[in-house]
This record gives sequence, structure tokens and C-alpha cells, in this order.
Amino acid sequence: MRAWLQMAQDSGIPELVGLAKSIARYRREILNAIDYDLSNARVEANNTHLRSLTKRSYGFHSPEALISMATLTRGGACPALPQV
Repeated sequence: MRAWLQMAQDSGIPELVGLAKSIARYRREILNAIDYDLSNARVEANNTHLRSLTKRSYGFHSPEALISMATLTRGGACPALPQV
């Protein structure tokens, strides 16, 4: 990684220089993510989904409807359905 960062910084290409600076700034976090197989992808996916639910819920009459919808879609609630 050091060799690539040096090559990118020496290239003079503004996009590569910017990328190299970003990678150098977050190098420790990048290496930790690789070493420990951790990421915040699941948290970001939940946040995006909840933000989408919030946008769809503007017509609801109460916040309880949004909370119920979030519980059903993200919380794992599985209520019994009425049998026909």
C-alpha cells in the first residue's frame, strides 16, 4: 500500500493525488476493517431504510404508525396473521 500511495502522490494526476490523501488519512481504519472484517455497512443500511420509511410516513396520523412500520420491517416482529 505504501508503494501505491507514493506512486499515486507522485503521478501528478489530481484525482489520484486526492485518492491517495484520503487513503493515507484513513489508512489505520482501512487496515482495521481488512484485518478484523468489520464495517458499518449494516448500520448504514438500517439508517437508509429508516430514512425511507420516515419519508413515506408523512401522511400517517400518528408517530405510532411509523414506529410500528419500522418494527415490522427492521425489528423482526412477526405478528400472527388472521386466518381466513
